[in-house]
Amino acid sequence: MYKKILIPLDNSPTDKIILEYIRPLAQMTQAALILVHVAEGFVGRLQDKLNLADSEEIIKDKSYLDALCRQLASEGFHVQSLLVHDKEPVDGILDTAKAEGCDLIAMATHGHKFVKDVILGSVADALRHRTDIPILMIRASLK
Repeated sequence: MYKKILIPLDNSPTDKIILEYIRPLAQMTQAALILVHVAEGFVGRLQDKLNLADSEEIIKDKSYLDALCRQLASEGFHVQSLLVHDKEPVDGILDTAKAEGCDLIAMATHGHKFVKDVILGSVADALRHRTDIPILMIRASLK
């Protein structure tokens, strides 16, 4: 069914929710997991263009992704991670999904209300309008 599942992560508590949800599906289909985080800070967006050193945020993001990869690999998953620079989140996610040949994008959504989505934008909403790859969205109910 699925061979490669792309999981966009934002280094927030919602990541745990999608990873818990996707584990059984990945086990059942024996799909590889590709974790992606798009660096959004100043350095992340301009790092390659300006040849900047890794910021503290990027170092933390890399460490976070590496720890998740080790954990998932120890559970028997085939997993890799990518930290994307110089792109808007939606472009970074879609470019990665295409380059890696992913056949499912699985993500947790923050569940903002309409006004926050208008002000902040919605990665999930933009993704669903710009790709033919199936997207599994789990609304995170954080308390």
